[in-house]
Amino acid sequence: MQDFEPASLFPYTALPDRLPVKWAGDARIAVWVVPNIEHFHLELGAKTPDVRNYSRRDYGNRVGVWRLMECLSKAGIRGTVALNGEVARHYPRIMQACTDLRWEFMGHGLTNSIVLAGMEKPLEAETISATRAVIEAHGQKMRGWLGPGLTETWNTLDLLAAEGVDYVADWVNDDLPYRMNNGLYSIPYSLELNDMPLFNNPSISTHDFEMRIRETFDVLYEEGEAMPRVLCIALHPFLTGVPHRIRALDRALQHIAGHDRVWLATGSEIIDAWRSAKGTI
Repeated sequence: MQDFEPASLFPYTALPDRLPVKWAGDARIAVWVVPNIEHFHLELGAKTPDVRNYSRRDYGNRVGVWRLMECLSKAGIRGTVALNGEVARHYPRIMQACTDLRWEFMGHGLTNSIVLAGMEKPLEAETISATRAVIEAHGQKMRGWLGPGLTETWNTLDLLAAEGVDYVADWVNDDLPYRMNNGLYSIPYSLELNDMPLFNNPSISTHDFEMRIRETFDVLYEEGEAMPRVLCIALHPFLTGVPHRIRALDRALQHIAGHDRVWLATGSEIIDAWRSAKGTI
């Protein structure tokens, strides 16, 4: 069997050994926000039709996403959407709104009802290619990728590189980007500031979510004086876009936006700056 030790995918580098990078405006920290805009299937699930889970998630696309758009716009943030390709067919109104806001589309498979783990290589290649085609049909290049449920197969990274993808967000193991062995870049994503694990069982409080964002930002902002950092906030419209949580997100984002030397960026902008600083364009 081929050696799939982590070192075969990317090198280990200790954070203190890295050369500092400069972000736009000499920022201490680059902040990117990832709304996961997804489509789930009513006919797939433990019980079908899966009315409870489907309708809960559909609330996000009917109502919650519009609250997120307003909240991010108020803070001057352009989202980097983790996009299920099927959203384009089922929710064209959302696609148009994202385009109008100049949000970036990052591939996220076709539907979150089907993950990549265990998928045969031809089907996975078709899934990635079909997702890319949807994004290209809306005037963008698919430069980034987040696997549904952060899942991959042993083939994923090479299939993404073959489709012209620049960066992947599945590997939540750093506060800075790094280059993988096949030429892709890993960008800092988050499970610690991700409403999916935090607002499911056991759920943290809305207050704790706000304070977790603020505390993470404050520490990285302080550390960023010596070496700039990246902070990611991952959101799902059906979770954070509900009435009792949206104000907590708004307060946290206003705290971030109220600081100098903060770069509110998209995923592609962060990777472009990183590559430029490292001379790898």
